[in-house]
Amino acid sequence: MPLRIAYPRACVTVSTSSPSRSAWPMLLVLISGFSMSQAFRTAAGMMAPPLQHEFGLTPQQLGLFAAAFHFSFASLQLFMGMGIDVYGPRRTVVVVFPLAAIGSLVTASAHGYPMLIFGQILTGIGCAPAFLVCTVFIARHFAGERFAAVNGAALGIGSIGLLLTGTPLAWVIEHLSWRAGFVAMAACSALAWLAILALVREEPAEGAPHQELHVLAALRGYGELFRLRHTIGIVALALFSYAAFMSLRGLWLTPLLIERHGFTLVETGNVALAISALGMVGSPLFGRFDPGDQRRRGWILACALLSASMFFALALHPGPAIAVALALGISLLSGFGTLQYADVRSAYPARMTGRAMAVFTMAMFLGVAVMQWLTGGLASLAGALQVERYAAVMGGIGAFLVLGALLFRLLPAPPRAAAMAGEPSQSRP
Repeated sequence: MPLRIAYPRACVTVSTSSPSRSAWPMLLVLISGFSMSQAFRTAAGMMAPPLQHEFGLTPQQLGLFAAAFHFSFASLQLFMGMGIDVYGPRRTVVVVFPLAAIGSLVTASAHGYPMLIFGQILTGIGCAPAFLVCTVFIARHFAGERFAAVNGAALGIGSIGLLLTGTPLAWVIEHLSWRAGFVAMAACSALAWLAILALVREEPAEGAPHQELHVLAALRGYGELFRLRHTIGIVALALFSYAAFMSLRGLWLTPLLIERHGFTLVETGNVALAISALGMVGSPLFGRFDPGDQRRRGWILACALLSASMFFALALHPGPAIAVALALGISLLSGFGTLQYADVRSAYPARMTGRAMAVFTMAMFLGVAVMQWLTGGLASLAGALQVERYAAVMGGIGAFLVLGALLFRLLPAPPRAAAMAGEPSQSRP
């Protein structure tokens, strides 16, 4: 017998009116959970040297350690989207997010590689709804024309989590231990969860009718997205765009600066802090200057290719000052992800917004997992190929990004984009 769940129809509507006075405070509290998710997904880079020293990890094992978080995070996005549609953002994140703190404590207590991976998987599951709840909350409580700006602001504020894994985490690791770093992140996650539990409230609209949802039918509903041919191009770039920045910031930045340029761990933390601070500016900046439906996809393509060129420049072994400048430029450009979210929102009808955001988010973080794993393999093979390790890694990231950009450009565009460009629409079967 198929499972049926009753839920208020109001949960799937999108607000077009001004937000209530309580919307911003509740959004900020939800962003605290997203901020911790950002911290966890970038902690592996700062943890790399002590983990390699204590456990003797190869570059490929280190890549899998970093990717485990993203694999578990990404694999649950479709189910998190269903949970949000059925139970709402607050209930979903309150039930799932505690696993982030538990996973961090498991990692902190690990005495072998398998437990390190298990801790990362638990943490990834706990963080799975963290940003999706923010995006859906914005879509439901803010007017459509403000979506890009508010979503960009949320991405920027949430990047505070990246600041935590810069100099502060480097200091904790150097003066205490890497285990203390994971314990500290577990404590911060618990505080964020308590704030969400206490301060976020969701009330269905008065008199909202109830309907029954078939869970299997909801899963089949995701298939509807992929019957629209423009979904493939959007997903193709999503797999590589955010993954490129996160592979640098979240995994390879610290080893590159220490091994290639002789930086100390704290000096590397200072660079990571600067990159994170600039990343906080990038997302709101792109959201503020969103060019609109007609020109947005061109901006997205240009930013992706420019970012790829910076990775190729890093592969050429520039001096330390140029390498840091390139990393800062990549961080600023990563803010074009805000435009990608706005592109997704405008590419689908309102009834599909939640599912479309879930698929897009899943693609982004699955891409991070795959790219971190593959670049770990490239780093391990570099010696046999007689290529400098970080030249292989940075060149590989740039190539993946170019591939995503080409697929985004050559595959069918959404009907409104094709129509504005004077091209025949090929998005529907």
